[in-house]
Amino acid sequence: MPLFKKLSAYDDRSARLAGIALMVLSIFLFSFGDAMGKFIVATYSVGQLLLLRACAALLVLSPIVWQQRAEFTHIERPWPQLFRVMLSTLEVAAFFLATVYLPLADVITYYLAGPIFVTAISAIFLGEHVGWRRWAAILIGFCGVLIALRPSAQTVSWPALIALGGSLSFAVLMLVTRSLRATPDIVMASSQFVGTLVLGVGLSAFHWVPPTSGSLVIFALAGCTSVMALLCVNRSLKLAPASVVVPYQYSMIVWAVIFGFIVFGDVPSPATIVGAAIIIGAGFYIFLRERDLGRQDTQVNPPV
Repeated sequence: MPLFKKLSAYDDRSARLAGIALMVLSIFLFSFGDAMGKFIVATYSVGQLLLLRACAALLVLSPIVWQQRAEFTHIERPWPQLFRVMLSTLEVAAFFLATVYLPLADVITYYLAGPIFVTAISAIFLGEHVGWRRWAAILIGFCGVLIALRPSAQTVSWPALIALGGSLSFAVLMLVTRSLRATPDIVMASSQFVGTLVLGVGLSAFHWVPPTSGSLVIFALAGCTSVMALLCVNRSLKLAPASVVVPYQYSMIVWAVIFGFIVFGDVPSPATIVGAAIIIGAGFYIFLRERDLGRQDTQVNPPV
């Protein structure tokens, strides 16, 4: 990746600016890929999307995998690695399954609650100390989730619960990834796509729609876009401190609203807008507290 190597040679200020630019670009690419995925699953099954998208992504990654093949010979803690791949596969499948029935902005809103879930899970199950300020932010964030979910016998739907379940899986995924941060990026990225490939093969066996040549192009573009987004976000976090670039990841909701309106004609409800604003505010506060406490590994990485 010659361009990324040149970026790494910048001075501190230029590196930070390049990191911000790459983060903003990565969020646009992730959002564009999500919109393509929602467009695809309107005609094809989620299994086909996972399968063909992963094939395209692994094809793009194959030269890097070959170049860094030595990294795959000694993989730390194989069982947690397998668990991480399973979580990643499930949350991606849940994300795209939810987009079949819900507006893109709604699904993204639930996923933005990931950092809030991470902090709560860390305190309850891992025994990490969480002060009253962050507990207050967690409760406020959950209120934002409830506002966006609009819970009642008439409004709660299983697609919304799938999206919320995917967000919880994503939160656990971030915690497991935090414990495996010594693993090379290429190992993490390629293993996630292998996981979605395997699940896609299994799901596609039950429902397969022969894709047209035009659809194959979209499948391939979705896979290539996800790879470029992943490379950009990883490089961004290496060029600039997380405290500088991570807040820009919340711009995903803006792109979700834009793509949802332009491509699908979706207009977010007032409840979704209010809920998203509360979730973003609470998540951003938690991130600032994590930064002040010296925990720079809290991230809001979008799903692969």
